[in-house]
Amino acid sequence: MGTLYLVGTPIGNLEDISLRALRVLREVPLIAAEDTRVTARLLARYEIQTPLVSYHEHSGQKRLSGLLTHLEGGDLALVSDAGMPGLSDPGYKVVRAAIDLGFPIVPVAGPSAAVTALVVSGLPTDSYLYLGFLPRRAAARRQLLLQVAGERHTLVAFESPHRLLETLAQIQGTLGERPMAVARELTKMHEEVLRGTPAELLLRFSEQPPRGEVTLVIGGATDQEWTDAQVSEALRRRLQAGESPAEAAKMVAKLSGRPRREIYELATKDLARD
Repeated sequence: MGTLYLVGTPIGNLEDISLRALRVLREVPLIAAEDTRVTARLLARYEIQTPLVSYHEHSGQKRLSGLLTHLEGGDLALVSDAGMPGLSDPGYKVVRAAIDLGFPIVPVAGPSAAVTALVVSGLPTDSYLYLGFLPRRAAARRQLLLQVAGERHTLVAFESPHRLLETLAQIQGTLGERPMAVARELTKMHEEVLRGTPAELLLRFSEQPPRGEVTLVIGGATDQEWTDAQVSEALRRRLQAGESPAEAAKMVAKLSGRPRREIYELATKDLARD
């Protein structure tokens, strides 16, 4: 019976790989990669000639069965395009199937974009909530943000650069002007970490559209009570977005720490003025 090795690979800079990971990739008879072209560049950099087979989100049951059959007689290394396999990538299906069939599974720790962005953000790291890739559809993304609005954990998520402006606007509208960081192209030549409020980051990226892979780190909810001006601004944004006074009051009360009834009265007054 073979062993399934979960091998962490660089998230950008090819030097960010452990000696243990290189040894495992050399010694196993087969590597299952999310994108063989990406992994081939890593193997070439370190002169590793282990055969590659692809396993990605569109791979069918036949490919999964083939990997499990291989494990019956030999070891297998599973790698992602970047970071730890199984984390926001289809490799978790291989892990789950291997567990069900009783194969030994050994993690070979490596980089993680989520943790790298978290520690460089300057936001609290004692507890965090990883959201993975944010939904592509605006309505689903907004719903997710509303669901985590009251979480006190630091929030970490991946986002596409071409949706970043829309997402920052939604963060502003749902979570308020919290401290956050946008980490872009981590460990690569054009690495950039920008910190500020959603409004400040919106201004920055409106002037210079983002490129490359993006990780968002957002401060969690706090006990600090909002000022009247902050409450009014949050209500205004929500009412303009089409929320009813009751819906807007419920979320702003949750975010601000102010009484819901008081917030509702402000919301109805704002509507009356409009």
